Amino acid sequence: MIASITGSSGRIGFAGTAVAPPLSTGIRLPRIGTSIALTAAVSVSSAPALLPRPAVTQALLVGVSMAIALALAWSARHALGTRRPAGFGARAWAAGTGTLISIGAVYSNILWQNTLRAAMATRAVDWHYAVDVVGGAACVALTLWAIGFAIRRVCTALGGVRSVVLIAVVGVLSYVVAAPALWSAMPSSFSASNSVMDDTVTAPIAKTRSGGPDSLVPWGTLGREGRKFVSGGFVPGSVRTYVGLDSAPTLDRRVALAVADMERAGAFDRSVVVVAIPTGSGWVDENAVTGAESRFGGDVATVAVQYSNKPSWATFMFAEDDARSSAEAIAHAVAARAATKSTPPQIVVYGQSLGAVAGSDTYLALRRTDPLVCGAVWAGPPAGAVNTDGATVLANSSDPVVRWSADLLWSAPDPTATRHDAPTPMWLPLVSFVQTSVDLAAALDVDAGHGHRYGIDQGTEMPLCR
Repeated sequence: MIASITGSSGRIGFAGTAVAPPLSTGIRLPRIGTSIALTAAVSVSSAPALLPRPAVTQALLVGVSMAIALALAWSARHALGTRRPAGFGARAWAAGTGTLISIGAVYSNILWQNTLRAAMATRAVDWHYAVDVVGGAACVALTLWAIGFAIRRVCTALGGVRSVVLIAVVGVLSYVVAAPALWSAMPSSFSASNSVMDDTVTAPIAKTRSGGPDSLVPWGTLGREGRKFVSGGFVPGSVRTYVGLDSAPTLDRRVALAVADMERAGAFDRSVVVVAIPTGSGWVDENAVTGAESRFGGDVATVAVQYSNKPSWATFMFAEDDARSSAEAIAHAVAARAATKSTPPQIVVYGQSLGAVAGSDTYLALRRTDPLVCGAVWAGPPAGAVNTDGATVLANSSDPVVRWSADLLWSAPDPTATRHDAPTPMWLPLVSFVQTSVDLAAALDVDAGHGHRYGIDQGTEMPLCR
């Protein structure tokens, strides 16, 4: 894991690291600093994670960490000046000890992976996993080393001034041409994906569903996630209203259309109305809706208005205000219409992930002024982004979304803020931040009740307001 690739005496070794002149045996070993850096990289990248991890992901993490460690070792050596390397014995001891520690780290990682997999009822891994991780990490590290070495050779040939000019030109072109082109292509791609008609999802025949008979919202305008929402499980008496981005051109008109379709379907005649704030793509978790319909015995209406067709991460970064504005508009409109009824329904606000971020401020404002708004449920709220006062919070201890923030670099997360669903690794400065960041990519690759997946308790935990 920490062996270096070197040339003849005085040449540059693995990732440009200088090595000592070879002995008569022809064996070349990395400097002590290089061995320490590689050992640290393998140890950090093999530390316990929150979720089961496929071998390819772990190999990428270990390989990239090794390449970064080598680059830092090389940079530090050049910044501090070239020094005479330690003797062969010291370097051999450092390399051998580092190799043993690295093997132990990989073995410990496998044991932890199997502990998580047992808790989450997934298939255990064996020695094949270790082979895939070690082999893949070596390939990743070698590839990045080769790229870095080639860049260094080109920059050396060009000279300092020309290299800076080349880097500046590439940076400007990326900012002026490549980035705008990519960003402009994304909306059309997301829009096309949102409009795709799935032949396995059919229009509802119940009049209590948007897109069904007599609905004011045409089936074709609901969007991919909206069509799934209204065609989901049917509980007699329940109402599901959804308005997609294509259903009306502006937010105000989408909200007005949603309220009108709720009136048509008899939503305000139910005892409870759930205002569901979708995630970035317009998705509303079917588990939450099914749970709510079970909780209230079908005497419930659920309404959702789409505000974006982009993934949640993109909406969170670039259009969070759209999410908040949509949540505020639909919640206030539903509360205002409900107040006109002789027997008004109670209102519960629900959101998962970005939906919780968008809906929390609106819920707090309405709860202070409108007695009909009696509760909220936030599932998987991003760490530090949601005011949870007065709300029911569902957060799995294995969910990286509810743990990840810059604070994780220097302080441990609050264990009381989550419910225990799997073994939780000990917090370590920097290490936990790195591991949790990687876990974000696989947060949805588990069953409900683990990671960023939640079950019907999103609905069954909603408050009984009467």
